[in-house]
Parts: sequence; C-alpha cells; structure tokens
Amino acid sequence: MSMYKSGLDMLRCALRSTSLWKCDSFILTQTSLCYKSRSFAVSSQLERKSTQGHTLKQARYYCQSAEDVQIKQTAASTETNELPDKVEKAPFYTHLQNCLCPTDVLDTLKKFPASQQHVSSIFSRMWESSKRMTDEQRRCELQLMFEHPLFEQVCERAMTEAWRMRSEDLAYSLLASVNLGVSQNTRLVQTLLRVVQERLNQFDIRSLSVLASCIREMENSRNVQALREALRLLLKDRIPEIQSVVFLQSMMRAVGKNSPILLKKQLATKALSLADEFSPPNTQYMFSSLAAMGLNFKPLLDVCSKKIAENVHEFPFGRLLSVLKSCHELHYRNYTLFSSISEYVANTFDMWSNKQVILLLVTFENLSFRPVILLDAFAERIIQRSNSLTLKDLLSVLKIFSLLNHDLKEKKTEFLASVTMVLESYLPKLPPTDLLKAVHYLGLLEHFPRAPLEKLLQKDTLDQLLQKAKQLDKIQRWLHTLDLFLRLDKPRLPPSLTSVPELHITVPAHEVKVNQEVLSAVRSIVGTDALQDNVLEQSIYLIDCVITLPHQTEETSALSAEECARRIAVFCAPPTSFCFGTTHPRASLAIKLRHLEKLGYKPVVVPVLELNSKTEEEKIELLQKLIFPAQEPTGTQEIPNNRPKAERLMAMWIFWNNVTCGCVSLIVEEKVEAPDWLKGRNAEDSAHAVSIGIVYTVCDMKRVNLMVFVQCPN
Repeated sequence: MSMYKSGLDMLRCALRSTSLWKCDSFILTQTSLCYKSRSFAVSSQLERKSTQGHTLKQARYYCQSAEDVQIKQTAASTETNELPDKVEKAPFYTHLQNCLCPTDVLDTLKKFPASQQHVSSIFSRMWESSKRMTDEQRRCELQLMFEHPLFEQVCERAMTEAWRMRSEDLAYSLLASVNLGVSQNTRLVQTLLRVVQERLNQFDIRSLSVLASCIREMENSRNVQALREALRLLLKDRIPEIQSVVFLQSMMRAVGKNSPILLKKQLATKALSLADEFSPPNTQYMFSSLAAMGLNFKPLLDVCSKKIAENVHEFPFGRLLSVLKSCHELHYRNYTLFSSISEYVANTFDMWSNKQVILLLVTFENLSFRPVILLDAFAERIIQRSNSLTLKDLLSVLKIFSLLNHDLKEKKTEFLASVTMVLESYLPKLPPTDLLKAVHYLGLLEHFPRAPLEKLLQKDTLDQLLQKAKQLDKIQRWLHTLDLFLRLDKPRLPPSLTSVPELHITVPAHEVKVNQEVLSAVRSIVGTDALQDNVLEQSIYLIDCVITLPHQTEETSALSAEECARRIAVFCAPPTSFCFGTTHPRASLAIKLRHLEKLGYKPVVVPVLELNSKTEEEKIELLQKLIFPAQEPTGTQEIPNNRPKAERLMAMWIFWNNVTCGCVSLIVEEKVEAPDWLKGRNAEDSAHAVSIGIVYTVCDMKRVNLMVFVQCPN
C-alpha cells in the first residue's frame, strides 16, 4: 500500500489519476467524475490543520460562446497594467506580454516553467488575449487551449497552489478561468471557490471588487450562493472603506436583487457621496448597477441623469440605449434626460442607421415618452426612402407611431401612403399575426388600406388567427377593436369590409372600477337626476359618469349634434394613458376619445394624478372647469351672445345651478322666505326643482343676458 507524507500528496495523486478537461461545446465526450468527500492536512507553512473537500456529481468542461464570455473591463485592465511592472523583475513576464492567444501563453510555459506566482498571470493573459478575437477565432482558440497538454498542468498547479496564493491572485484566477469557459462544476472552479470562502476576510477592497465581478454572472450552486451571502455580510462593514467608484459599482452588481433592501440603500448612499467623482462612463454604469440591484434610488438617478444630459454628446449609442433600458427596468422617468437624448439624436440624425433609430424609439415608447422632433425626422426619412424598411422595421415603426399617437400634421398622408406601400409589398409572405398587428396599428392612426383588410378578413386567415391558443385573448381583443374601427370610423370601403364577420368572440369583462371621488364631486356640481354612473359603451369603453343636459328646445334643435352635445362623458385616465411629461393621449385613450365623439358624447378626461394632491373643494373646482370650460368660477356673470349657442346653454345651466343652490341654502336657513311651491321640500329637492325651472325658462329666451336676480339680506 502506498503511503503519503501529507494530505497534499494524496490530493496531487488523485488529481493526476483522472483526465481533467472535457469540452462538450465541441460535442466531445462527457465524463462524470464522482468523488467522495476527503479530508486532507495542509503543511504547517499554511498554518492550517484541516480542510474539507467537495463532492461533485458531474464535471463538465466546455468553452462558452461569445455572448457568455463577459468582458470585465475593470479586472482585465488592472491585471494587464500590472504586467509592465513585473517585466523588469523576470523575463517570464516579458514573453507573456508578447503572447497573442491562449496557446501562445501555454507554449511559453515550455521555456519558462510556471511558479506559484505565475498562475494568476497565466490565466489572466489567456483571457485577455482571447477578448481581442472575433467570435469564430475565439471559439477555435479556446478549443485548442482545452486540447493543449500543458493546460491540464496549469489547472493542476492552480488547484494545488490555491491555498498559498494571495487573495488578489485567487480572485483573478477565478475570474479568468470562468471567463475562459471552464465549467463551473469542475474541481478547479470549485476548489478556488472553496479557498476564497475561507480566506474572504483577508480580501482587500480591490480583490473583493474582482471577486464581485466574477460571481455576478456565475450559475447558482451551493458554493456560489454561500460566497454571495458571505460577500453581502462582509460588505455591511466594509462599505465605508470603498473610495473607488468602479469598485463600488462592481459590488452593487454582485449583491443582486435578492439582497436586503438596507444593504442596497447603503451602497446607493455611498455612491451618492462619491457623485462628484463620477466620470461620464461612471454615470452610465450607475444606471445598470442600480438596475442589477433592482433599486430605484431617485436622488442618485437624478444626479446621474443631470450629468448625462449635460454631456450627452460624449456617449456612444450603445451606452445611451443602455441608460434608457435601465430606466425602463427601474420604472424611472426623467423628462430632461429623455429630451436631451432625443434632441441629440435628432440633431445628428444622419449619423444613425434605421436600426439604431428604431431601437431608440422602441425604448422611448416603452417609457411612454414621445420624442416629437425625432419622430418627425424619422417620418421624413421613411417618406423619402421607404424601401429601406424591412418587415420587422415596418411593424416597429407602425407600433411606435400609433401607440404614441404622433400627429404628423401635413405629412400624415404621405407617411401613411409610404408605409402602406411597404406593407402591401410584404403581403404575400406576411404571417396572419403580423398582418393583424399591422392593420390594428394602422387603424389606430385612422387609416384603413383595402388590400391588407381584404386578406385579413378572409375566412382562412381569421381561422388561423383564432387557432393560436397562446395569444387568443389578445387576438380576440384586437379583432373586436378592428370591428369598432370599421363600424364607428366608417372608412370608405366596399360593403364586404365594413365589419368583421361574426366569430362569436368573447371579449374579457372590463375590470376598471368607477372613481368614487370623481363621481361624488360631479354629483355635487350637477345633482343626481342628471347623472348616470358606470356606463360601458361597446363592451370596452368604461365611462365613470354621463351628464345628460336638458332636452333641446326649438332654438337648439336646429344645431348639429357636434355643436350641441347633450351627453357629457366624464372618465378618469391614469398617468399611463398620457405621454410622459405631457397631456398628449396615448393610443388607448386617443381611440376612446375618438369613438365616444362618434357615439354622440362630449368626452371629458380627468387626469387622476392631478386629483390626488387636491382638497375636496379644489377637486370640485377642477372638475367644474373641465366639464364646463366656459364657466367662470366667481362673481356675477354675464354670458356674452357671441359664443356658440351650445356653449351658452351649458354655461347658463351650470351658472344657474350654482345660483339656485345658494338660494335654497338661504331658504333652508330661513334667511329668506320660501315660495309656496318650495315649502315642505328638503334642500336637495328644492335645488333640483329651482334648477330645472330656471333652465327651462332660460332655454326659451331669445336673447341671453343673465343677471343675479335674488337679492339676499346683508
């Protein structure tokens, strides 16, 4: 029986007895390596008595694709900058710097055998050299690296010497090996993770930053999860020591979204204290760092937004897009930031391709922001070069312009003609779902081209759409909306295209509830009898309340329905119904307004956000101005004769209603004597009776010259 002088010799023997490297990315054989837990002693130089080994169910070694090989700029640049300092000390580092690929690094080891201090530099140089390659070159080079005979020896040396490495070398070795594509289930990575766990208290801020960059992208395993928890606990005490913005951002990304909210806020507060030191790249990375933590820390985001807005010309397109995507993920809105980015792109519009502009506009649409100048410039390009749009580009353009409800004014006809021509060119190969999307978006813009509609309303196309179970609810709602477009907007089309065929579509019930505060305030303005609440039109448009004006008289019967609207539809709209920073309605609200007008209503939109911060009296005053914009809030009024008759009637009605309520309150308080026909009534019945009597009297007048005729005692 063989005897071993130490547990370290036993470990070396075990490592030599098994082939370490298998690469399943290139369809090589997978090898399962099962090891029982071992205990081994370490020499007295390490000042350690015993360490527990690991049980691995499967060891797989593979080379990651280019997308998986994350480039950690901070760690790589730091390690690379150290090499010139070491060149003067040893010729090994001189040759290492001249290596242009991982296999060159391994070939160098034939001339200069690696020592304990060289292991970290070898891994880092192999990773650094592979980053400068194309995807295909990197894939081939990493395959050659795994097959190189010296690569296994380097990995063995890294595992056996891990206990003697400095904390900084441990962190760089782990980072480089993971980024080179070494499987995280291998003994190399798991050994490094185990040693890092036990030596974590010895790590300085710089080493912790490199470690944080590494474990952020690693797969969840027991060792990785334990290391993440340990790092979070350690950070609570080490945050005051951090003075580098780059290191701090690495920590923020590493803690993740599952960290305690207190730790997240401590890191964000520390970053805010270093805000004066932020460079332009720091501000962009701060957005992504906060997004990685899932923390919307508005004071820090506001500072970064201001810096980006002031130096927007210094950022490449990718970083600006990353900032906007982080804003969407964090549910953060900043009008100055969005405006500065959109204006910069609009002012340098010729620099950007269609793909870049569309990516930016799609992100703005997700943020509910309408970049007017940029949309106008892009529409002009589409009018001039519509053939440059691919099918994917076309659908994105239609979605952006329709959902943002952008008004192109005199350019609208040319724009719609251009996109329709492109759509018709793709009709033969357009899938039914994409065809429905395109027709739906054009319907939002109140444009109904004949050829796409004819193909969409064919029985075969509709049957294919209704067979898609995953999107059935959305498809049914879109078909119902399309039917509303055809029936209410009444485009000039053949009779066969004026409605969607009966398909027995079931539209989900509306879940929005009536705003009781608005309903109560409107009731106090117009009374109860003239009000109807919770009205649902066309099974899709919910109206909080409908105010019915008095019937038309002989004088008003000659007016058109638009000039004398008898029904006022009052409904609330959440902030998401408007483009951010404005009261410009988005698609759903714009269509609701358009169709309610077609149905004979005068729509009145009440922004919910404006009501939340107001008192009861202020809410009533706001609603009174919205519902009856011609009504002045105070003083004795005279309704001028030069207004349209419908406006005069509405103004008279609300004016006399207010006067009546004041008179009745005086009667109830017995300050004036009530007429016989009002005696015995309560205040509400009296107000309603007087109001109806006055309104009907006023409606019969030929000239309107209203004066307050009730003189109350002082």
